[in-house]
Amino acid sequence: MKIKNICCLGAGYVGGPTMSVIALKCPEINVTVVDLNEKRIAAWNDEDLDKLPVYEPGLSDVVREARGRNLFFSTEVDKAIEEADMIFIAVNTPTKTYGEGKGMAADLKFVELCARQIARIAKNDKIIVEKSTLPVRTAETLQTILDSTGNGVKFEVLSNPEFLAEGTAIDDLLNADRVLIGGKQTESGQKAIQCLVDIYLNWLSPKQILTTNVWSSELSKLTANAFLAQRISSINALSALCEVTEADVDEVAAAIGTDSRIGSKFLKASVGFGGSCFQKDILNLVYLCRYFNLPEVANYWEQIIILNDHQKYRFAKRIITSLFNTVSGKKITFLGWAFKKDTNDTRESAAIYVAEYLIEDGAEIHIYDPKVSQEQITEDMRYLWTLKGYTDQRIESKLKQIFVYQSPEEACHQAHAIAVLTEWDEFKTYDWNSIYENMYKPAFVFDGRNILDAAKLASIGFIIKGIGKG
Repeated sequence: MKIKNICCLGAGYVGGPTMSVIALKCPEINVTVVDLNEKRIAAWNDEDLDKLPVYEPGLSDVVREARGRNLFFSTEVDKAIEEADMIFIAVNTPTKTYGEGKGMAADLKFVELCARQIARIAKNDKIIVEKSTLPVRTAETLQTILDSTGNGVKFEVLSNPEFLAEGTAIDDLLNADRVLIGGKQTESGQKAIQCLVDIYLNWLSPKQILTTNVWSSELSKLTANAFLAQRISSINALSALCEVTEADVDEVAAAIGTDSRIGSKFLKASVGFGGSCFQKDILNLVYLCRYFNLPEVANYWEQIIILNDHQKYRFAKRIITSLFNTVSGKKITFLGWAFKKDTNDTRESAAIYVAEYLIEDGAEIHIYDPKVSQEQITEDMRYLWTLKGYTDQRIESKLKQIFVYQSPEEACHQAHAIAVLTEWDEFKTYDWNSIYENMYKPAFVFDGRNILDAAKLASIGFIIKGIGKG
């Protein structure tokens, strides 16, 4: 089967960049990305490429070359499904906030809706590709829905999890460590796997493409994120010990990172990990372990989340205690709101939770982030407080403690303290002498990413406190 038309359901952080690269590298295939969010699709089609809904270095260049040639963004979901030979499902799979598995299990309602819509529309055989991060055996659920409600159409369901790091997603797609494709070990399943392999072979080598059974593929995604998050929480746990023993966490990380059995990656201490994957996937893994009556295994993986939450709380508490045990009415400037640099994604950003702790203590949070809008910051806090059951009146009252700026100078003016929450490179280049002159004294800087030149800032007069620094 030669793939001529691809449809992707979901125009978010996974669907948009992934399909853009596939379109770029496979000019003979028409790729249509569909989404019910008209505003999002309009942004993908905007002539001003700076207005793309997803910020990723290099993405605008890819979209510029492929869009209108063989890459299309549309809200006409039914039409795209009908015409497609292969359909990628890249919709959101958030952690459930209700019912069975609340707070841990993945909410698959959007995935199920996609499956039912595909089954209703499809008139010819199709290959369905799970691109969203899904719990083990979701492919079986999809296959059941498709086979039970379809029109006599044959569907093959593949698992093709994404291993993208936001901020480097385009490079990760163009130069992937590996592409993982799982499918049924039947003749038709193997043919479907080969169809997807052939697409990736347009720019990757065969040794970069791994094929497995569908269950192994689904579990590999959860496990990979769990292992990476485990490393971050491990070094963050040691950062607390470094602070009280006057050790330097960067020196400790460098020392253990030289061990070839350990390696240096993901040993950067910080205020905590965020993003759409790590926490969600670990909680999903915990839920699966408990579902299959493996409590000790579940507790082991859950500890990573507990430590990560503690790191955010510890950072906020350090700000409060350093500012003489109260931040009530004080201006605390946040440099950065995105969960990491080179992305505008704020999902599970440490900044959200540090802000919450400080706002509860009465602080005013003044924020500058080069890529995150005031609308997004307000939405993040409103969502968190809604989940906690706060009334609309209480939420609106707390939002009055948040201020967002278009320039770092304004955000830092007359601040009592500055907290670095995202490791944007530009923060290192600021005129820190000028910032110091316009702050209340003593002027505190809390470097939650350990990116600033601590010695230089100290020589200016700042009291600087990093993560894992005595």
